Amino acid sequence: MLVFGLTFSCKNEDSKEIEGEEVIPENQDTNTKNQDAFIPSEAFKSYWYSGKAEITSYKLEQARYGEMRDGTAVLVYVTEDFLPDEQVKADTYNKDNIPVLKLNATKNFNTGIYPYSIMQSTFYPVNNTTHALKVTCSVQEWCGQVYTQLNTKNQFEIESHSYFESEGDQDFNVDKTILENEVWTQLRVDPTSLPTGAIEMIPSFEFIRLKHIELKAYKALAELTEDTYKISYPELNRTLTIHFNSSFPYNILSWEDTYKDGYGEASKELTTKAVKLETINSAYWSKNSNSDEVLRETLQLN
Repeated sequence: MLVFGLTFSCKNEDSKEIEGEEVIPENQDTNTKNQDAFIPSEAFKSYWYSGKAEITSYKLEQARYGEMRDGTAVLVYVTEDFLPDEQVKADTYNKDNIPVLKLNATKNFNTGIYPYSIMQSTFYPVNNTTHALKVTCSVQEWCGQVYTQLNTKNQFEIESHSYFESEGDQDFNVDKTILENEVWTQLRVDPTSLPTGAIEMIPSFEFIRLKHIELKAYKALAELTEDTYKISYPELNRTLTIHFNSSFPYNILSWEDTYKDGYGEASKELTTKAVKLETINSAYWSKNSNSDEVLRETLQLN
């Protein structure tokens, strides 16, 4: 059964044409967010189903070990067809596929002699009526690497791996609630639909990993203005503020993340900041020759 339909055409990362109808699957009642389905405008379809990704680079000031570190962040947004059961990107179109807006968010910075690399991926249904279907996070540095994956089933199913003895390998479930990771994609679909007021939210997987806190929902207060979304976690003494363009396509311009960072005497309240450098729209998966490195200069990533 089609709740609504529209024709779209976009390319996947192998540059294959995908054509069909965007559908809201019937069997999503356990994941509903109790809001009306988002119906894409012509501007939305033209921008997000163009066969290109939106890539934005940011100047990053990252708090780590009680000091500020210079680095870069990149947000890569692209629409994809997603398999509802396997919860992976579809290779071909099928009417049961779920159109998602995917965000790959990366950070790169150094801590003294050794580098950090962080990547979070969020797969968010364009219909905007359900939670993210999948979220992953990996953190690599010279001490080791950690990985977390969430899949949305009857509950959030979590798979977590770490080189720390106290964390180790874990598989557990968490009741569905708002994910900080998903608001970065929900904002790009319809910022007016963002949750506000006193809520419970699972912090970003990056924050959970870097602070070594339990992956669960924490009490939060969310505030939305025309161009700012602010989340405060009293228990965590943390405030995240996202600044975005108030006009479509609601580009993210900057963000600040304030919390206590460091250990012992080095512990202090610091603010991680990211400020936009450049944005390009590109089928980046086909830009893999040496001559395409000029695009990194455009993004100021060299």
